[in-house]
Amino acid sequence: MTESGLHVVRRAVRQWLERYSPGAGDLVVAMSGGADSAALCAGAAAEMPGCVHAVTIDHGLQEGSARVAADAAAVARRAGCVNARVIRVEVTGAGGLEAAARRARYAALNAARGEAPVLVAHTLDDQAETVLLGLARGSGPRSVAGMRPYSPPWGRPLLAVRRTMTRAACAELGISPHEDPHNSDPRFTRVRIRDEVLPLMEEVCRGGVAESLARTAAQLQEDVEVLDDLASALLDKARNGACLDVLVLRGEPAALRRRAVRSWLLESGARGLTDRQLRAVDALVSDWRGQGPVAVPDALNRAGEGARLVVERRHGTLGIAVQPRHSHPGTRPTEKGS
Repeated sequence: MTESGLHVVRRAVRQWLERYSPGAGDLVVAMSGGADSAALCAGAAAEMPGCVHAVTIDHGLQEGSARVAADAAAVARRAGCVNARVIRVEVTGAGGLEAAARRARYAALNAARGEAPVLVAHTLDDQAETVLLGLARGSGPRSVAGMRPYSPPWGRPLLAVRRTMTRAACAELGISPHEDPHNSDPRFTRVRIRDEVLPLMEEVCRGGVAESLARTAAQLQEDVEVLDDLASALLDKARNGACLDVLVLRGEPAALRRRAVRSWLLESGARGLTDRQLRAVDALVSDWRGQGPVAVPDALNRAGEGARLVVERRHGTLGIAVQPRHSHPGTRPTEKGS
């Protein structure tokens, strides 16, 4: 006998709570109004009655978005959420519409959650799409590992649940989910992955592709976690004040060394690191030929617009410094923290 969609969703939420829940406190569900988030609201409210709060983000990108957001909040209340808030955000910034909307959404959810974790309704299908996107972009194992079930404060109880189950759950509950037109707009790469690439792969491989991709992500997450722990220990060993000891790093495997260097760069304020930049910094350790400093983006904008961070090797250590936009080529950058 086939399980009901609501039963599958509730079981997934229950298992997530048993493994990751920080206690008996409140939960926030990010409610878009679509089938996945509506089913998640219902499942979470059933498993933790009186503790689930919904937050709907109105991106303001489509005509009638305020009405859609209000309807989503009403669905969340009917599904059993204690309350449901609508927050309007402004979508701006670099990286395209999808990336800007994602930044605005997560920033608003983080501000609204208080101390509670936020459950988001990514499914197994979303995970499969994410793995394929990571492969296509050559972003490395961290990207191909996809989304984690819990990256505090973000919880994803439905990563092992297919979209067919969330839609079935909504049908069982009498919920008519909102169909976001962006989810069928072929201008977005993820939509074409969903509507064209994955169905073709399922046909060619005779099914099971989405589940296989999700399993790959789970396996890689375990590998990445181990490598990150080892790299953290290496980073602690290599620290020399604000710098890193080249001799400590040099003899280590590249996978650990680059992870340690990446963590050091991120904690120093670098963001948006490319593989090329990271390998150039690593070459200051592993392939030293007297090369000059390596520039990386400065997320903190400490020396004004256009400033950058530079990493250089001096006296057997790697150091990182802030270089103003209009500094003279012969001027030494300001050392970070000085």
